[in-house]
Amino acid sequence: MSRTALPARRLISLLALSSFALAVQAAPAADDDQRVEELEQRLLVLERKLELQQEEAATKAKDAPAPSAGEKGFAIKSGAGDYEIKFNAVGQVDGRYFFSDDGAFDDGFVTRRLRPTLQGSLGKLVGFRFTPEFAGAVGAGDSASIVDAYFDLKFHQAASVRVGKQKGPVGLERLQSGGAIGFVERGFPTELAPNRDLGVALFGELLDSKLSYTLGIFNGTADGRDVAAADDGLKEFAGRVFFEPFKTNYSALKGLGFGVAGSAGAKDGTGNNFVSRYRTPGQNQFFTYNETGVAATGAHQRISPQARYYYNSLGLIAEYIESEQDLSRGGVEKSIKNEAWSVSGSWVITGEDASYRGVKPGRPYTVGGEGWGALELVARAGSLDVDNSAFAGVAGTDRLANPNSQAGKADSYGVAVNWYLSSNAKLTADYNETRFDGGAAAGADRRDEKALFTRLTIQY
Repeated sequence: MSRTALPARRLISLLALSSFALAVQAAPAADDDQRVEELEQRLLVLERKLELQQEEAATKAKDAPAPSAGEKGFAIKSGAGDYEIKFNAVGQVDGRYFFSDDGAFDDGFVTRRLRPTLQGSLGKLVGFRFTPEFAGAVGAGDSASIVDAYFDLKFHQAASVRVGKQKGPVGLERLQSGGAIGFVERGFPTELAPNRDLGVALFGELLDSKLSYTLGIFNGTADGRDVAAADDGLKEFAGRVFFEPFKTNYSALKGLGFGVAGSAGAKDGTGNNFVSRYRTPGQNQFFTYNETGVAATGAHQRISPQARYYYNSLGLIAEYIESEQDLSRGGVEKSIKNEAWSVSGSWVITGEDASYRGVKPGRPYTVGGEGWGALELVARAGSLDVDNSAFAGVAGTDRLANPNSQAGKADSYGVAVNWYLSSNAKLTADYNETRFDGGAAAGADRRDEKALFTRLTIQY
């Protein structure tokens, strides 16, 4: 019994003793033993009721929802922790400027992401995530869309099931949060990986969380695209295995991870959901199958070896992806194999640890104070190469893309500076220069793209 119960017990005892004294004065001595026994029973009953009331109050306090707020968002959690709802958001506003482009690209400001997220758990088994996008697709208007909408059945750490719209498991940088990537936009391999897709995936962690995996079946979508409502009835299998063998060791190799991802399926249709188109780091399209009547008519598979390494303030991300797809035009079928690679290195010059999930400032920026946040430098090189077969053939019959308007290859080099003012605010400035093979009239090379991008990221 707690100490808070002692005064109440003493009061009950005093009342009982007073009643006993009065009873002794008013009753014969022969009845004393019986009255003492009755009073003791009443005292025990009163004490038990008081204990039950205290236990009930403690149970209610334990199960009462506990609201919290911090740098990772806002949450309400049940006392036992089984039921939780969390609110997070990310907002990004870009400034985009192009040099020596002869007016081909538009300078200006863009709201790149505006995504509130509602996620949580319904007991120990069910998890959920719902993320709308209010910024709209860049260059496609301001209409809202749904980015993530899925449910998790958390059977075990080694095997859980995710159902709904989710990120595809193929790309390494694709799986990285938009608020943690080193540049304003992701590199070329993301252009060949599926973006988000509708389906069912089995995922989990094994070997003391050193091995993670995902294996799913999805509707399937074109390279670099989200799945759309339209579906050809065909499906795509996608999976990823990623190994961090030294994850639990205190050694220089603790931050090493590597793996392989891929997809295999089929597509049958025309348009952006079935036939790919590719963009530069400046988000300008440099290749599409622009001849009329090009259609997906068969197999589509991807393979992507990938790795990352973090050691103290240094970081490295590297990935390669190959996408092979059966296309046809005018009754002629071709197997087109496109490939891309990217390598980026980072250095947190203020000394904080580099991380796949971004940098946490050791001393957040403080107005009028000594904290200045964390500063990170990043460099990246990458390339995307379109299969020459896409340009082969006769115009108007079996050629898939016009070499006088579509570039066959793009090589990009860039540098970036990230200033993490706090865990919730980040300023980014990067410069990317992209050079092309082909893509202009008479077989000439398309003009180089020189882009300076800036971004403010607010996330919690």
